[in-house]
Amino acid sequence: MLDFPRWKVWLVIVATAMGIVAAIPSMLPEAMRNQLPGWLKNTHINLGLDLSGGSHLLLEADTADVRKQQIERMEETIRTEMRRASPRIDISDISTANGALSFMPRNPAQLDQAVDVARQQTNGVGIGGQRDWNVTVRDSTRIVMTPTEAGVNYEIDSALETARNVVAKRIDPEGTKEITVVRQGADRILVQVPGLQDPEGLKRLLGKTAKLEFKLVDLNADPAEVAAGRAPAGSQILPLQEGGKIAVKRRVMVSGDELNDARQDFDPQSGNPVVSIRFNNAGGRKFGRVTAENVGKPFAIILDNVVISAPNINEPILGGSAQISGNFTVESGNELAISLRSGKLPVALKVIEESSVSAELGQDSIEKGVLAGILATLALVIYMILTYFRFGVYTTIALFVNALLVLGLMSIFNATLTLPGIAGFVLTIGAAVDANVLINERIREELRRGRQTMQAVEFGYKEASTAIFDANITNVISAVILFWFGSGPIKGFAVVLALGIATSVFTGVTFTRLLVSQYLQRNRPKTLNL
Repeated sequence: MLDFPRWKVWLVIVATAMGIVAAIPSMLPEAMRNQLPGWLKNTHINLGLDLSGGSHLLLEADTADVRKQQIERMEETIRTEMRRASPRIDISDISTANGALSFMPRNPAQLDQAVDVARQQTNGVGIGGQRDWNVTVRDSTRIVMTPTEAGVNYEIDSALETARNVVAKRIDPEGTKEITVVRQGADRILVQVPGLQDPEGLKRLLGKTAKLEFKLVDLNADPAEVAAGRAPAGSQILPLQEGGKIAVKRRVMVSGDELNDARQDFDPQSGNPVVSIRFNNAGGRKFGRVTAENVGKPFAIILDNVVISAPNINEPILGGSAQISGNFTVESGNELAISLRSGKLPVALKVIEESSVSAELGQDSIEKGVLAGILATLALVIYMILTYFRFGVYTTIALFVNALLVLGLMSIFNATLTLPGIAGFVLTIGAAVDANVLINERIREELRRGRQTMQAVEFGYKEASTAIFDANITNVISAVILFWFGSGPIKGFAVVLALGIATSVFTGVTFTRLLVSQYLQRNRPKTLNL
């Protein structure tokens, strides 16, 4: 146990040195850290919401909106599939009232065929493949399609998961921030953004559904009818951003789902902020074809059912690129570009809880946490030195190395440190000396049995190591369970605890054993003051 070949000595030294070097950036001010070379500059610990301050939002999804969209999508599907049927099925008296879709075939003889087409649009979802729609016939003429509970729950779950991903992309489009976006319950999303002190800006960004559509303006609509809110067949009335109303065709030329990119830019002629967009291949071809067929006609750019501009098509817009203008500022244009890049929200979200944590409160938590760590360390150092003398000094050295290694590993993984994480860090200080207490007491026991110095130390490390590993494995299992089932601060605590356990075993068993073996081999003491 005390035999350390030269390669193993260097392995321990190099591993320890790398961990200590990795910990240094986290202990430097940000200005000094940015001056460091290479990978060291990006190797540091991120502070959580409770330490660095930031914004906390709890969002709730409008489940009624999900149900409405589910029925609207089915209405569009039924219209399309009935036209595609052979022979074609003409339907009328379509209704989406009372949470169901109902319609009638114009030709009663096609009722059975229409029912078959409707049933083909239903799927199996959830456990056991339950149907998402029930199809029934009323009064021998009307087909009624009603979403099942399993179908509604599936739609809500899918919408919430998509919304969670969209929210995360809007807040952190580059994926470099340490944000928390997790689902809570069946219809809520928790958002925590460390370092952000502008909850209003965050709410503006998340409050936009960002449903982008391009539609042709209905030039045949009567202005008086439009002002009264009545649209011709095949059209709809939408509000204009600058006020008033406009009639647009229901058919979508291109939608935001076919975007590849969106960036805030400036109009080369006016110099005003605009949003430049680029479609994917399919969207670019579709947009080019529609604009080529409608040169000289206006088309509407619609965001969240509001027409933000309605320019004329002066020439075919080819190449898959276009610009959106609409009295933007640089800030609002950038927010819209981020919203479009991240995709539209499949469900409306409203803020039901919000709070901001000040940086001063986080600094106070850090200072008190550091103070607790220093006091705990000093108390342990005094106790270990008074109790175990030289071996207590080795334990003290290992204690400081252990603390630096924990910080180094967290820096390498760019882990987030929270207030519970500081508690886990302080806890690992006690765990770090626990192994040495077991080893030192075991060495004392071997000395009392009459073993020689070298034998007592060797047996002490050998016999205590088994108990140390067993005890720490159970702690690691607990940390893994906390990480797996916990969220936010609980995960932070579990990460620090797991890393602290690993480093405490390394410093308590391997590092101190190296120090002790070097001392024994050089001095060959006949007695130990232990």
